Amino acid sequence: MTGPLGELNGGTLHATDRHVAPGDRAAATASPNRYRELKIGDVAIGFPVVQAALSGYSDLPMRVIARRHGASYSVCEVMLDQFLLALGKRQKTKHFLDIHPDEHPVGGQLMGAEPEQFSLGALKLVEAGFDIIDVNFGCPVKKVLGRCRGGFHLSQPEVAIEILQRTRDIVPPQIPVTVKMRRGIDDSAESRDAFFEILDGARDAGLAAATVHGRTVVQRYVGPSRWEFLRDVKSHVGGSMQILGSGDLFSAADCLRMIDQTGIDGVTVARGAIGNPWIFQQARALASGKPLPEPPTLFQQAAVMREHFALCEQTYGEARAPLLMRKFAIKYSQSHPQYETVRLSLVKLKTRADFEAALQLHYGNDGPGRMIPRDCHGSQEEK
Repeated sequence: MTGPLGELNGGTLHATDRHVAPGDRAAATASPNRYRELKIGDVAIGFPVVQAALSGYSDLPMRVIARRHGASYSVCEVMLDQFLLALGKRQKTKHFLDIHPDEHPVGGQLMGAEPEQFSLGALKLVEAGFDIIDVNFGCPVKKVLGRCRGGFHLSQPEVAIEILQRTRDIVPPQIPVTVKMRRGIDDSAESRDAFFEILDGARDAGLAAATVHGRTVVQRYVGPSRWEFLRDVKSHVGGSMQILGSGDLFSAADCLRMIDQTGIDGVTVARGAIGNPWIFQQARALASGKPLPEPPTLFQQAAVMREHFALCEQTYGEARAPLLMRKFAIKYSQSHPQYETVRLSLVKLKTRADFEAALQLHYGNDGPGRMIPRDCHGSQEEK
């Protein structure tokens, strides 16, 4: 099987050799109109490269910036069912359910342990105005697994399917329900069987889509994401469900290559989108047959960082915004040619004045940016 962005060698897909070097931009183009628009249930998404849920990152400011740079859909950072049921209107927590008018459609992601409580948490997301409800069976963090949440559910198909059925039953029929999964707890045959039992249960319960990460729960974020498993999943469900892929998507070319090589319906970009909203514009360009755009200039980077900071102030208030912006600013700095130097300025960010001083020092004169190397993407938790 071959696609415009790569070739499947010997039936096995690996996470290596996917980065497109600057000199290869012209070759990393796709045939126009090759990529079908994504639709989840009755919700029209559009271009099939979307932003994933990222714990501690995919808040309102990040989602809005991604949407303004070409992401057709985004998912909020995961929320516990217990947290949602206890959530009030306190200033420090109310932002979790905030939705910007510009970001629809937007998904709300939920994680929990008990089927009944889980479904009630889903209802809170519906009441908040999320367009799609996403169930998290993918988180591999130890403390989450120890509390029988996230990826733990892949080890207990009966409970997992009950959660999905109850959630689908309580959520109004016009709002799609989806599920995020990893390819299993581990690489055992029993784990694979449990995965497909849950996937079949999700389809039978009426879920519209599943997002599948190509790593196991045991792997966490170590080792390659097995893209060939995504091809098996799509072949298994055919047209009865939309399948989105996740794992090792750090460039626009990666996103389109995953679709080409597996036949899935779309991809969700996680770590590759932190401080890099341009990945969505770049993917759209490649998909339309254009060369890969040049990385954003220093002035363009600074403009987006200021826009992001303003959204943080609107969401969290002027006092909290600088500290919450700092982790994003550090990620944005990866597009700067002097990344290490810029990063040292931004790790000290405490006020808006600090932020503006850093921008003036490092972005005050325009110049070319750089494509972010693969080894700059850290281990932020994709949920």
